[in-house]
Amino acid sequence: MQRTSALNLCRKLVQVPPRSPSKAMTRPVCDIFINHRGTDTKRTIAGLLHDHLFRLGLRPFLDSRSMKPGDRLFGKINPAIQGCKLGVAIFSPKYCDSYFCMQELALLMENKKRVIPIFCDVKPSQLQVLDYGIRSAKQLQRLNWALEEAKFTVGLTFDTLKGDWSEFLNSATEAVIKNLVELEAQNSSKKSTYILHGRVRI
Repeated sequence: MQRTSALNLCRKLVQVPPRSPSKAMTRPVCDIFINHRGTDTKRTIAGLLHDHLFRLGLRPFLDSRSMKPGDRLFGKINPAIQGCKLGVAIFSPKYCDSYFCMQELALLMENKKRVIPIFCDVKPSQLQVLDYGIRSAKQLQRLNWALEEAKFTVGLTFDTLKGDWSEFLNSATEAVIKNLVELEAQNSSKKSTYILHGRVRI
């Protein structure tokens, strides 16, 4: 019963309303962008969460699942971040070692995306931008800002050795769906306001 309700809700969330040919829009690449460190979580949390959300009818983006050989990294990743409704940042012990992880997180924050942080085998206080002397002060400031924004956002925690995987997947999925519902409601409210004031004609 619970799974059926979740499936129905997810179908509603991803449903694209019909438009006239003159107002046709390109469908976003994904609903949820999963930001993660592959060596830590690709075969565990990130992969399982992607597959779980996909089975519910949502469109999560995970590089190993959503890209093919020959694709340019940021040629696919940047549009996915810009077009997604929600970001999920999975922080792990080696997360901050990766330039790509930090770059994706900064792009999510700069595009004002809502982000659900998941702290996997790591505490927020343990996360810090590493400086190997190859980044400018401006780059470090940008990455530090993005990381602090995520660290001070309410998220989920998970211990891969002691945690209940099934319970975690259900909690993470519930958090994703609740946030998508809120974002959809906010978007509908904004559209109603614009129409009320005559700013948009549909």
